Amino acid sequence: MRQVADGHVPESIDTPAVCIRLDALERNLERMAALAAGAGVRFRPHIKTHKCVWIAQRQLTHGAAGITAAKLGEAEVMAAAGIDDILLAYPLTGASKLQRLAELLRHTKVAVSADHPAVVRGLSDLGESLKRRIPLYVDVNTGLNRCGREPGEDSAALVRHLSRYPGIEVRGLMTHAGHAAGCSTVEEIRRVARHEAESLVMTQRLLRESGIDVPEISVGSSLTAAFIGEQSGVTELRAGAYVFADRGQLAHGMIAADDCAMLVAATVVSMPRPGTAIIDAGSKTFSSDPNRRLPGYGQWVDDGRVVVERLNEEHGMLRVPGDVRLNVGQRMQFIPNHCCAVSNLHDRLYGIRNGKVARVLTVDGRGRSQ
Repeated sequence: MRQVADGHVPESIDTPAVCIRLDALERNLERMAALAAGAGVRFRPHIKTHKCVWIAQRQLTHGAAGITAAKLGEAEVMAAAGIDDILLAYPLTGASKLQRLAELLRHTKVAVSADHPAVVRGLSDLGESLKRRIPLYVDVNTGLNRCGREPGEDSAALVRHLSRYPGIEVRGLMTHAGHAAGCSTVEEIRRVARHEAESLVMTQRLLRESGIDVPEISVGSSLTAAFIGEQSGVTELRAGAYVFADRGQLAHGMIAADDCAMLVAATVVSMPRPGTAIIDAGSKTFSSDPNRRLPGYGQWVDDGRVVVERLNEEHGMLRVPGDVRLNVGQRMQFIPNHCCAVSNLHDRLYGIRNGKVARVLTVDGRGRSQ
């Protein structure tokens, strides 16, 4: 692997730390915005990847129509910063969350999502109490097997039922093709992209035949987004991890190493035996998210054969080929497996340009998991 630009650790940064290559970040923002615009779809990026107000504002500057949040706490942070068009792509239940949603709705345009009548009942009651209809996106399962009924008649029947609730307005069908990360080839990812769009459009057609118009078709995955221009009927794109990119995306060959904006900075603290080096970054820095297609938890930007093979809380164990020479005290940078999980482990990210810290980015929504 060729060395990426800004691949060294500025002396002003103590390790372990997370560095963001600002030039790569900006290119990633521009590229995804152009993809959405070229396909004629609204772009609503998912901010759970970065949880950073400054980056969300940059996304809006590049043409995003609004943002997507995973949790109510993230939405509250973004709304407090003046972002006023938010989709909450997570079901909200319980009196406490509904009370917080009510407060958010007083000053922010918010749509919610759900896939079960019990959740929608509470949302509808809230809408009636506020004398308004809360916009609702209904989640559809297109292969990830997480939330959502099956596409077609199963989801259409659910929407017909939910449409009777007076305090909500079913505005969209949504899905997340996160299972694209498990694909082995680019053509497989293309097929997943086609399936996620066609599944929602088919469900939308069934509803129209029933006299129910659900205008928004919302899809989201940084991998399948590459094919958004090929998908007929989609109105909204919700990609998130594209902002930083990571080792998982790199493995598919759809991005280059230089597109990976997030790098984990660490220092070699021990070389106890041949083929092994220990760095000062463990699971509290990298996260312990595995990737079934790749060994370990990250790879060195200078040589992808050097892999973070194992993690303890504070230690990362490197697998070092025999022809690679490292030294105790050497400062290194690694491309992590999963950028979204890494962001949430850190209070701040160091924005690097021309080998220097140009900006410190606050992870404003860190820990806002409620």
